[in-house]
Amino acid sequence: MAIKSPLPKKPNNVLRLSLFWAILVIGVLVAIAVATPHDNLQEVPISTVIENANKGEIKTIVVEGNNLTITPKDSDHPTEKSVKDGSSSLAQQGLKPQSENGVVVTNKVPSDTGGILWNLAIIIVPVILIAAFFMFMMRQAQGQNNQALGFGKSKAKLYGEDKTKVVFADIAGNDAAKQDLEEVVDFLKHPKKYESLGAKIPKGVLLVGNPGTGKTMLARAVAGEASVPFFSISGSEFVEMFVGVGASRVRDLFAKAKKNAPAIIFIDEIDAVGRKRGSGMGGGHDEREQTLNQILVEMDGFETGTNVIVLAATNRADVLDPALLRPGRFDRRTNITLPERKDREAILKVHFKNKPADTTVNLDKLAAKTAGSSGADLANIANESAIIAARRNAKKISNDDLTEAFEKVAIGPERKSRVMTQKDKELTAYHEAGHALVGHVLPDSDPVHKVTIIPRGGTGGVTWFLPPEDTMYTSVYEFKDVLARALGGRVAEKLINGRDGITTGAGSDLRKATEIARDMVIEQGMGSRLRDQVFHEDNGGMMFDRMTHERPYSDDTAKEIDIEVAQLIKEAANRAEVVLKANMKSLKKLADALLVEETLDEPGVVTLLKDAKLPKEAMLY
Repeated sequence: MAIKSPLPKKPNNVLRLSLFWAILVIGVLVAIAVATPHDNLQEVPISTVIENANKGEIKTIVVEGNNLTITPKDSDHPTEKSVKDGSSSLAQQGLKPQSENGVVVTNKVPSDTGGILWNLAIIIVPVILIAAFFMFMMRQAQGQNNQALGFGKSKAKLYGEDKTKVVFADIAGNDAAKQDLEEVVDFLKHPKKYESLGAKIPKGVLLVGNPGTGKTMLARAVAGEASVPFFSISGSEFVEMFVGVGASRVRDLFAKAKKNAPAIIFIDEIDAVGRKRGSGMGGGHDEREQTLNQILVEMDGFETGTNVIVLAATNRADVLDPALLRPGRFDRRTNITLPERKDREAILKVHFKNKPADTTVNLDKLAAKTAGSSGADLANIANESAIIAARRNAKKISNDDLTEAFEKVAIGPERKSRVMTQKDKELTAYHEAGHALVGHVLPDSDPVHKVTIIPRGGTGGVTWFLPPEDTMYTSVYEFKDVLARALGGRVAEKLINGRDGITTGAGSDLRKATEIARDMVIEQGMGSRLRDQVFHEDNGGMMFDRMTHERPYSDDTAKEIDIEVAQLIKEAANRAEVVLKANMKSLKKLADALLVEETLDEPGVVTLLKDAKLPKEAMLY
């Protein structure tokens, strides 16, 4: 479908008018300058002129009214000027006849052209400048009126056949989402096929997924595949300070789309305007609710058969208004999940298509290590690897560059410039060795990928665990092993330095462990006394400048939850302590190796911990 070309733009009359007046004023000033004589003549008294003339030192005197122009005897052009008394002639003022001094006196009729032009300029130029100023102000006011009239116009950007198309083949991964959206493409390409069977074209498709999973790119691919106009706008562009502007922009947007039907309207981050009404979010802004009401009316109003499909993207589908999600509006919901291993490899190949890489680069191995990464994360890793290679003046990207980029994105850059004392290094080594040893021994923990005592990001060291494969579910045994290995660092400090020798190094570990334990009890129903019960808390709202949370349980239940969380943390600490006490030799061996090597990969850790065993007391039954 060809997109209608926009109306031709009107010439810039303000610029042309300003140029005309500028040329006119400059012309007047040039004429005055030409008509007015300009010289560098020295002004002398009339008595000196008479005296020099009588001595024979002057060749000619030109008299123009009362003004005199004097040319010396040894010069061919005037060098002096003077003014005579208007009531008497030069002879009467003492000038001898020409026969005695040889001075030629010439009388010239004075010209009034310069004076007339100057007087006219004094009158005309200010009038012209004042008139130009008022015309400019009127033009500005007219422009502001036009802007005010266009305040309620939609700011949607139109992408169509004049732009580079994006099709499904350009997007790696997301096969399930692409399969759902292919039906939308078929609706737009062959609407009569469905209408002949009484089927209605879906009004809206909601794309839901984590940030960076490619929701916007998939929406553009739908437009590219269907070859229809694609109007793109952000949800925040509807909301303004003035009530009614958002609703007006919604009407204008749908009117434009209907003129270009079949067409697609894409609203990115629709949760900015589509939140539940009456929730109080946004300070009770009536403008947001009016805008949402207008979207609801446009999507399911009296007018039918418009062949306009609305695509919307959000990562917060839980906060959307129920009326927006009912059938007849957003009929379909497409979940765009994080890419699986084969999808991650395909995405990496797309991003490395135009990047020179040597034979050591192993994208399949990187795809295996990047479980849980989005497409944007993978693009960032590919870009960082190119930056690292360029920094070392390499012509191609190596696998070492790729590994360094992955670790930089995942756990932060190395901070080798930070100076650590020997005592801090030993403490960090035992802390990280405690994490690694507990995680290595426990049966349901992920394998150790890397251990380092080099500060990275905001941490003093890192013990990195990576899952061997993508999984959809997490068991209670896996959660408890994660808790135990998270507390392994704090327990190792206690065993080496004594009960009161713990430090602040485990602060982030304790926060993470508490979050996991609380999630197990509240969201997953994995407590011992509150088993199979979920106590979901909402995200809260603002009241009197404070964040409030609606707690769907009593104070007694809250106390039980706190007890459950404390029991899980205590159990994890006891398991970690049992494991470390039973393997103190392996703990010391790993810590000593870290002090020497500073960084150990998985093979090195496995070799050093080959004698570590799982005590019977640390097993879960």
